[in-house]
Amino acid sequence: MIIPVVFVGRRLLDRQPTIEQADLLTTILHYLVMIFFGSAVIAATKFGLSSPSWSISIPSWMGLVLMMIGGISILIVVLNLAIKGLGAPFAVALTRIVVTEWMYGWTRNPMILGALAFLVGLGLWFQSTLFLVWVIIVLCPVIFLLLKVYEERELEIRFGEDYLEYKARTPMFFPRKPGDKPDGGAV
Repeated sequence: MIIPVVFVGRRLLDRQPTIEQADLLTTILHYLVMIFFGSAVIAATKFGLSSPSWSISIPSWMGLVLMMIGGISILIVVLNLAIKGLGAPFAVALTRIVVTEWMYGWTRNPMILGALAFLVGLGLWFQSTLFLVWVIIVLCPVIFLLLKVYEERELEIRFGEDYLEYKARTPMFFPRKPGDKPDGGAV
């Protein structure tokens, strides 16, 4: 369900590319995506726990550590956006300025990286190969699609040149020390 929502959102966004339209559509899209992602994570967790799968040779406590790192990262990102961006990373209160400091100086999507670290940690803690495969094969591409198709365009509309400059100097996912030169367009 998320993929059609993303493409419909993008189409509506491009039809009327104003800040007001971007705010409205993003609020609606965020709530829908939270419902669909939340439902999918719950279903995948139940399935991963109840289905036999291949054993994982990584100790489950390492999953707990990764979950804590991911969770703490998410909390820091929320604080970062509240303090520097005057808002939140989701529909409750959209940020009013482009945040380029703290974790956002290293990557444009630290919230996503924290969430993925948490989910991979959850799969390791549960020792569920099926859950890990779901996160990597299904969830990661859907998140990438959401960010590339909808969110980047929405941020370009809301923040204009400030976001385009930030986007040009900061990697989408793989963190890089702020100020280091990109190595040729890596994601």
